[in-house]
Amino acid sequence: MSEPTPPRSAEELRAAILQRYEGLSKRLQQIARYVLDEPNEVALETLAVIAERSGVQPSAIVRFAKSFGFDGASQMQRLFRDGLLSGNAALGYSERVRQFSQAVASKATGGPAEILSEFIEGTTLALRNLEQTVSDKDLTAVVRLIGSAETVYVVGFRRAFPVASYLAYSLQQAGKRIIFVDGVAALHRQQVRAITAKDLLIAVSFAPYAEETVQVVDGATERGARIVAISDSLVSPVAKPAAHVLQVRESEVRKFRSLAATICLAQALVIAYVFAQSGDGGAPAPKRRT
Repeated sequence: MSEPTPPRSAEELRAAILQRYEGLSKRLQQIARYVLDEPNEVALETLAVIAERSGVQPSAIVRFAKSFGFDGASQMQRLFRDGLLSGNAALGYSERVRQFSQAVASKATGGPAEILSEFIEGTTLALRNLEQTVSDKDLTAVVRLIGSAETVYVVGFRRAFPVASYLAYSLQQAGKRIIFVDGVAALHRQQVRAITAKDLLIAVSFAPYAEETVQVVDGATERGARIVAISDSLVSPVAKPAAHVLQVRESEVRKFRSLAATICLAQALVIAYVFAQSGDGGAPAPKRRT
């Protein structure tokens, strides 16, 4: 068997990982997820630090790199340093979040105003990172999918439920035909039985990933519907079958994760859809209920 040709850019490596992910061993999948979710750290940190933070041995990272045709881990790291992340304002985001979380955890819990300040700081980090990780190309493609779909189904359970309900309500107010998969009486799978290849499912889910959402995504995929995932990882259970993934890395303050960045993304999608439907003229105001 001939050796694989190593990717020539970080983007090529990302595509190769996504293509081969299901065929990797559990340990190599663990490394693959870290490489996809933490490209800045892969670019800048030592092999020992990467191994510690991803929960594997350094030798496993070398084996992972060689499985994609690299001579070793350093050659793989060079792609991120010299290519995709050159000049990226999000550089070091994970490290800043880690330092922030450690600083907050070391302090005694303050009064309400101090807690608010902590959440504002964490949310600011997440919002600035969102601007770097979600591209105009991705947003434009998702807006077009929403516009071309006969019906847009929206699903999100547990922590993601407020985001899904906002999307369903706002897109419906903007004139789109919407079905909100709310799972009442555990009928979430039945609620997508009528979905077809002409429809779109927007699935919102974050670790540990609600099983109901995964089941809805699987059912929609079987029926040929297109999937847009809003998730925290490119290889989450809802992201892998998706046509487009909008990755959101929320902040966590005192073990409570925010939804601010995800809501911001959802609002941007709705408003972008409204403007796209209006053409060159001014954006029509969404319908209001009194």
